[in-house]
Amino acid sequence: MTSFLSICSLLSSPRLEETVAIRGWIYRTRSSGKIVFATVRDSSGIIQVTIKKGNLPNVQFEAAVSASIESSVEVTGTMHKDERAPGGYEIRALSFTVVGPAAPYPITEYQSEELLLDNRHLWIRSREQTAVMKVKATLLAGAREWLGENDFTEVTPPIFTQNACEGGVTLFKLKYFDRDAFLSQSAQMYLESLIFALERVYSITPSFRAEKSRTPRHLTEYWHLELEEAWVDNEGNMRIQEEMVSAMVAKVLKERKEEMEILKRDIEPLKAVQAPFKRVRYEKMIDLLHSKGFDIPFGADLGAVEERAITEEEVAPVFVTNFPKECKAFYMKEDPDDPRTYKCADLLAPLGFGEIIGGSERETDLNKIIQRLEEQNIPQDPYRWYLDLRRYGSVPHSGFGLGTERIVKWVCNLDHIRDAIPYPRTVARVYP
Repeated sequence: MTSFLSICSLLSSPRLEETVAIRGWIYRTRSSGKIVFATVRDSSGIIQVTIKKGNLPNVQFEAAVSASIESSVEVTGTMHKDERAPGGYEIRALSFTVVGPAAPYPITEYQSEELLLDNRHLWIRSREQTAVMKVKATLLAGAREWLGENDFTEVTPPIFTQNACEGGVTLFKLKYFDRDAFLSQSAQMYLESLIFALERVYSITPSFRAEKSRTPRHLTEYWHLELEEAWVDNEGNMRIQEEMVSAMVAKVLKERKEEMEILKRDIEPLKAVQAPFKRVRYEKMIDLLHSKGFDIPFGADLGAVEERAITEEEVAPVFVTNFPKECKAFYMKEDPDDPRTYKCADLLAPLGFGEIIGGSERETDLNKIIQRLEEQNIPQDPYRWYLDLRRYGSVPHSGFGLGTERIVKWVCNLDHIRDAIPYPRTVARVYP
C-alpha cells in the first residue's frame, strides 16, 4: 500500500533523491512538449511535479498533458532540489495518476467579486482562503487553550430561542411548530444561567442578526465566542478579554507564519498586541472625536467611521468604557460613580478595524431590570426564566461576546469580513 506524505512534511524535511508519493490537486500546469510542469497542492502546501516523457508509462504522460487545474492526482517520484521551483524543490514523476479529472475551471486569475461569491464552493480552494481558514482555526484554538488554562468550561447553548438579547428588530423570526421562535442573536442569557453551576463558562456558536447593513464588517450569520464569569466585575472582565486576545494573536504568530506570508500580512504590528490594553472612557472619546471634527452628541453609539478615527494610529486594541445607557442593552450594570452610564466596554481593534468585542458587568438588581423592560416596552413573559436568575442566588458577574470573523478580519488584514468565513451570509447573499 502506497504511503502518501504531506507536501508540508516534504518541504520541511526534504527526502532528496528518495522515492516519495503525494496526492492532491493540480494548482497550476504547463507543458512544453515532452515535459509537463504541474504544481500540485494539498491541504498543507504546494510543490512542483515534473512529468517527463519516457520516465513513466506513455498513457500516464498523456494523462498529465491533458489534466487541467483542479484535477485530483496521485504522484510517485524522486525528490530533488530546484531553486526555480516553488518552495525550492520538485518531484520528478515516475508515475502520475489522474484520480478525478476536472472540467474547465470557471475561475481564472482576474475575476469579479460577484463571480467569486457565486462560485464560493470552488473559491474556498484558493491558497488565500485556505490560509484564512487556518488562521481562524488557530485563533479559536488559542482561545480554547487560554480558556482551559483559566478554568472555563465550554458549553452548548441553544440556537432556537424566544428571547431577544440585542433587540427585537434584528431577529430572524421563524415558525417553531405551533409557536413563534427566533434564531439566536447571542448565547449570553443562557450562559448567565450556567454560571450558577459552573461559574466560568464559554461557548462558540453561530449568531444571527437581521441587520440590513451593507458594510465590510457585517454578516447576518457569524460565529460568536461568548463568555460569562461569576464573581467578576467589569474591570476583571476586561482583563480576561485582553489576556485571551493576546494569547490568540500570539498563537497565530507562532504557528501561522507561512499563512500570513500568503496573505501578505505584515506581522510586526501584531507583536504589539500584549495585555494590558489602553482604556478610555466614552466621555473622553467623544471629546477626542470633537477635536477631530466629528459632530457626535453624548449618547450616540460609535459607528465604523468614529471607531476608525479613534484607532487609526493605535497598534494594539483599545477599550472604550462606560457607554451611556441609551445606546446599550437593558441587562448591563449601572455605574454608581456615573449613573448616566453602564459598567461596560467595547474592545476596538487597531488601525481602524473597529469593534471586535462587546462586554459588560451584568445587572443583578431584579427591580432595575424589570423597570428597564417596562421603560423599553419589552414584554416580560419571554424573560421570566431570565429574571429567575436574579431571584435565586444571584452574584456579581460579567461577560462578553467576540465576533470571530471580526478578529480574523483584523489579524489577517482583510478588506471585507466576507473573506473571514467560508460561506458568507449577507443582506444580498444566501447562495451557495
